[in-house]
Amino acid sequence: MTEAYIYDAVRTPRGKGRKDGALHEVTAVALSANVLNALKTRNNLEGHAVEDVIWGNVTQVMEQGACLARTAVLASDLDESIPGLAINRFCASGMEAVNLAANQVKGGAGMAYIAGGVEMMGRVPMGSDGAAVAVDPTVAMDNYFVPQGISADIIATEYGFTRDQADALGVESQRRAAAAWADKRFAKSVITVRDVNGLPILDHDEYMRPGTDMQSLGALKPAFKDMGEVMPGFDKVALMKYPHLEAINHIHHAGNSSGIVDGSAGVLIGNKEFGEKYGLKPRARIRATAKIGTDPTIMLTGPVPATQKILADSGMSISDIDLFEVNEAFASVVLRFQQAFDVDPALVNVNGGSIAMGHPLGATGAIIIGTLLDELERSGKEVGLATLCIASGMGAATIIERV
Repeated sequence: MTEAYIYDAVRTPRGKGRKDGALHEVTAVALSANVLNALKTRNNLEGHAVEDVIWGNVTQVMEQGACLARTAVLASDLDESIPGLAINRFCASGMEAVNLAANQVKGGAGMAYIAGGVEMMGRVPMGSDGAAVAVDPTVAMDNYFVPQGISADIIATEYGFTRDQADALGVESQRRAAAAWADKRFAKSVITVRDVNGLPILDHDEYMRPGTDMQSLGALKPAFKDMGEVMPGFDKVALMKYPHLEAINHIHHAGNSSGIVDGSAGVLIGNKEFGEKYGLKPRARIRATAKIGTDPTIMLTGPVPATQKILADSGMSISDIDLFEVNEAFASVVLRFQQAFDVDPALVNVNGGSIAMGHPLGATGAIIIGTLLDELERSGKEVGLATLCIASGMGAATIIERV
């Protein structure tokens, strides 16, 4: 089978996903076009250079609706002969775009693809699509639907994670992200977002709070306690499914959960012939991909079975992996991953994660693949695994290897 290589990976800075965020006046299409243009310019792509643009975004309504991928191509400097495919695997949409592209290349369906995603959470609010999984009682009731924050607290309760553990992970994410920016570890991948006049709008991750400490987080009220215990009482729904828990321990809040932000990211993937044609040197090969469905109530445990599957499918063991990127949707997700595989925390999210820098839903999967690649190169390590939990109970993973 043909090898699929990563030739380049870029991302925008992540802006606060609210009206006073630096990217709030930028549309999803415009931000995506910024990323596509950067990949085109950096790699001297001309004409029908790639077979397709596969682009993930989660809330596919309003300006993020229709086939956003094709709209972004038309808004960019890419040739109009390049089509676009919009996909949605919730939080793993950007990763799934990369994985789909890689497997298309491996199967011989084109020499190269651009894959990634976008989410403008400050402009198109999460949940504004009125998704059936949350609001249709014929689906939600049968599957014991609860919001993701409740699911994160279920994980903490089921696997014994404390508020202090979650807060410590949040503090460490902030520390690592600040250190990474200070050391210019993201310089190779982060592009400056500019306005129509070419003036800079944002050149750094805006959400970070480097002064965060255990004391400041300790003062925060659990974010999901009221919706669990009072109205609408989701704890009772959870306990109907997991009666052995007796009560849900609510430990998550804004300081140990992922931030609501705006952002976009893209990855250039191709075979050997593509690189030779454009004079490009591959940076890594995509060694394996995986996705799996999981319990839809606890919902966010997917990184564990997805990792088990990808390792089994590729004949590898956890000790074969040098570095890990586990999306910090909530602290308990990362804590559970580390617990399940007895992984050294020093190898997980080396440069911080979504707690510190934010989680632009449709883009994050592509962001963490690029971050993983940069860190493998910086540290001289060889093999990395990126994985995310996914709403409604799924998991996805990608293994890359430097070449």
